[in-house]
Amino acid sequence: MPEQAGPSDAAPVLTDEFAEAPVSSSEVVFDGYIWDVRREGFAYGGSTLHRDFVDHPGAVAIFALDDDDRVLLIKQYRHPVRRREWEPPAGLLDVDAESPLDAAKRELAEEVDLEASEWRVLIDYVTTPGGNNEAIRIFVARGLRETAAFAREGEEADMEKRWVSLDDALDAVLASRVQNPSLVIGTLAVHASRAKGWSTLRSADDAWPAHPRFRATAAG
Repeated sequence: MPEQAGPSDAAPVLTDEFAEAPVSSSEVVFDGYIWDVRREGFAYGGSTLHRDFVDHPGAVAIFALDDDDRVLLIKQYRHPVRRREWEPPAGLLDVDAESPLDAAKRELAEEVDLEASEWRVLIDYVTTPGGNNEAIRIFVARGLRETAAFAREGEEADMEKRWVSLDDALDAVLASRVQNPSLVIGTLAVHASRAKGWSTLRSADDAWPAHPRFRATAAG
């Protein structure tokens, strides 16, 4: 019989490691409508490296669940991929001094005319760490109530709304019929959380060290 691993033999907890390489230069090389492209030089491995990346304010997304565990999704046109894709309500962290939770509350009202009495963090992720610094936090919102309707324009003017069961959302994700990253990641996470009795959900104001603006707060 092979020996069973004891407590001291357990593998270390799997977690990303924060590493701040010394930055020697930083400049905006493209000033965009919504986000910029930044070029930085930094010391790593005994050399000075230079990289361009999208400097992104970050975003929040909301899995708004009703009493039957249906999630409210919207269909919105996304020009870079030439698709009208299903996704959860979401928005940029582009208001100074606004917390992620307050941003999520604002976006839920602005995009689907709802407010919620219960908020928890479902999952955090970074979208493309090799090419931008975008960090996204997905919330679960419950205790939903309708609010006054917002006027919408641009790509939001013709948004569709649909309540979808979590099982149907999972089927669509696994079949690649929907590909919005917050919908894909959020759907997989919400199924895993539900299977664990929602024990993985975190406080709505949980620390978020992966986002540059909130890293100092988390460290303090």
